[in-house]
Amino acid sequence: FVAPALIILVILMIYPIYLVIRYSFYDNFLVIPNPQWVGWKNYLQLLKDTTFYQSFQNTIIFTGCSVALHLIVGLFLAILLNQPINKKAMAFFRTVLILPWIFTATVVAVNWQLLLNPLGIVNYILKSLNMISANIEWFGDTRWAMPALIAVNMWRGYPFVMISILAGLQSIPESLYEAAKVDGANSRQNFFYITLPQLKPVLLSIGLLDTIWTFQLFPLVWLTTGGGPGNATDVLATYTYKIAFEQFQFGTGSAVAVVILVFTLILTYFYLKQQKATD
Repeated sequence: FVAPALIILVILMIYPIYLVIRYSFYDNFLVIPNPQWVGWKNYLQLLKDTTFYQSFQNTIIFTGCSVALHLIVGLFLAILLNQPINKKAMAFFRTVLILPWIFTATVVAVNWQLLLNPLGIVNYILKSLNMISANIEWFGDTRWAMPALIAVNMWRGYPFVMISILAGLQSIPESLYEAAKVDGANSRQNFFYITLPQLKPVLLSIGLLDTIWTFQLFPLVWLTTGGGPGNATDVLATYTYKIAFEQFQFGTGSAVAVVILVFTLILTYFYLKQQKATD
């Protein structure tokens, strides 16, 4: 009964991962007719590549900021949605706030490119409020490209965090708040001494899972900025694509993919450890 699932897992995941690891030790495995075994050469080449270091740094910044904003915005909205209001109104707000999670990366990228266009509505609103004096090229300026990309990813990713935290909020016993009310606790004390401690397992699990997803995120970055301008928004995923499919350095590209795999496995280990501790 388990065999069909195991066969699919081997064909679609384990075997491709094995091939990528194998390619990383060869010199352009898919380009040269008789590829040569080069050992750790591709990995050593990465250590001399400044673009790799910049992409790694961008990945850390992009992942850290995105996950932090997902948790902050998701927690804030989950608390608002957990308030006792009209059920129809609550259903409406939940539906609207979860919409960004439904859209594909292509739809999100195209819409935000229009919104953040130099002649788009975002610049129009900011100029109307006298917050800027000239139109900003959000995805075309090295100063603004990464913040804009993080904002777009935050908008697309917060619904999952919001729904997960909302489920955690609804599982907190109401008796805890009633006891705190009797003791004279205010809203701030309820939040820091009841809500946050009760949500800690949920926040840790969601944070680690979101970090795993964001660390290897490719479609949204590629469709919005393509890693540009220059290498300002290049993350490891887009850097891998450029090395492998634009420069046809499949050995080096496979080495970068293995680096991503290693970091993802480390994060996955901590996630599974957290899940086991929670159970």
